This record gives sequence, structure tokens and C-alpha cells, in this order.
Amino acid sequence: MKIYESGEDYLERILIIRDRGVPVHAVLIAKELHISRPSVSIMLKKLEKNGFIIINDKDELLLTEEGEKVAKKIYERHQVLTSLFIALGIEPEVAQKDACKVEHDLSDEVFEKIKEIYKTKYQK
Repeated sequence: MKIYESGEDYLERILIIRDRGVPVHAVLIAKELHISRPSVSIMLKKLEKNGFIIINDKDELLLTEEGEKVAKKIYERHQVLTSLFIALGIEPEVAQKDACKVEHDLSDEVFEKIKEIYKTKYQK
């Protein structure tokens, strides 16, 4: 099942918020992604319909197994790319923004090679 960049951003944000130990609600997603509440509701319905999230009876957003897989993949890419860009001398704010753009478009093969080189050359 194909998920698009915006859907990946939502899943990544759900993972990040959840890992802070905070219940994840649509209003928090809207606030953190700077997106209107109605737009968030539309995307969440799509993610739920496609099996990436569950919305429980407390309106908390929970990742399904597939949603967790996608969220972790995108989050790892974001972390590695941001760290690599910073190691290359890019300002952290620019590195963060550019990592957000690039993380969605790389093939698994290219990302794995980038990660391998990053770990070998820059990660101590």
C-alpha cells in the first residue's frame, strides 16, 4: 500500500509524540505540524481507512503494525540525514528542513548506503 509524503509526516509525528509519553490527539498533530484541524482530520481518516492508525474511544491516535513500520523508517531517515548534513557543516536548522524533504524520496538502497557511510565516517 502506497503512502504519500504527507501521510509519512503524520505517522512520524505520531511516533515522536507517543515516544514522549503523551497521548496523541489530532489537535496536537495540528499544532506540531502547523496544519489546520480540519486538514488533520481528513488525513487521519485516510490513514485509518488504509490501516496505518487506529483511533480509540478516547480519540487517541495509535499506530498499527504497518503504521509503526512506516513511522520508524521515516524517523530513522530523518535522524540519519539530519546528522549527516550537520556533520558536513550545514547549519542545524537547514539540515533539519532539508532532511525532511529528502527522507521521503530516497530508495531503500540509496538510504542504506548513506547510512553505512555516515556510520563509518561520521558516527563515533
